[in-house]
Amino acid sequence: DAGKIRNAILKANCAVKDEPMPKKVLDRLTQEVAGRFAGEKVPTVEQVQDVVEQRLIAADFAKTAKAYILYRAEHAKIRQAEGDLMDIYRQLTFRDAKDVDLKRENANIDADTAMGTMLKYGSEGSKYFVNNYILPKDIAAAHVGGDIHIHDEDFYMLTETCCQIDLLKLFHGGFCTGHGTLREPQDVSSYAALACIAIQANQNEMHGGQSIPNFDYSMAPGVA
Repeated sequence: DAGKIRNAILKANCAVKDEPMPKKVLDRLTQEVAGRFAGEKVPTVEQVQDVVEQRLIAADFAKTAKAYILYRAEHAKIRQAEGDLMDIYRQLTFRDAKDVDLKRENANIDADTAMGTMLKYGSEGSKYFVNNYILPKDIAAAHVGGDIHIHDEDFYMLTETCCQIDLLKLFHGGFCTGHGTLREPQDVSSYAALACIAIQANQNEMHGGQSIPNFDYSMAPGVA
């Protein structure tokens, strides 16, 4: 695809401030690369990239060639990561949990069920996005390599993980769930009902475990 070849060369040249490339030179290099494979079977990405590098160096665009090599390496890493993600999806789809550690990662989820598998698709896709587009490269590499561990990485860019709910503070003056405001409860049954609402509402915003460290004290005003 000559358009893709031209765009890749242009991006590499734009990354270099002191080596402008005239449009006619860009067009000529594109034609030379595309013409190199005319009449042959469809070349691989790597074969096309090799020729692009050769043509840039031959045309005395050394800095652009260097930028292109870096661009090439970055996209090779992206393709590799995408391939790794597809391999993970294949394991999730076609193998049983007893044979794949990945499907036994969460003891609360049966990853052999339809919804369990869908949850893992989303989880692994989210981790891929975090590692490749959110985290600094050195941090992502350390996590993937096992030097550090980012707990619940799939929720990294979405919300906080695990919390304790202070019902005494929450009940004082009432609270809002997003669809309405609840006034301060007056009896123990209202306290208990609002505790359930607080947990449910918070679970929509948080990930991981939740606890109420002082549940009995929080209910006490309702029986005083």
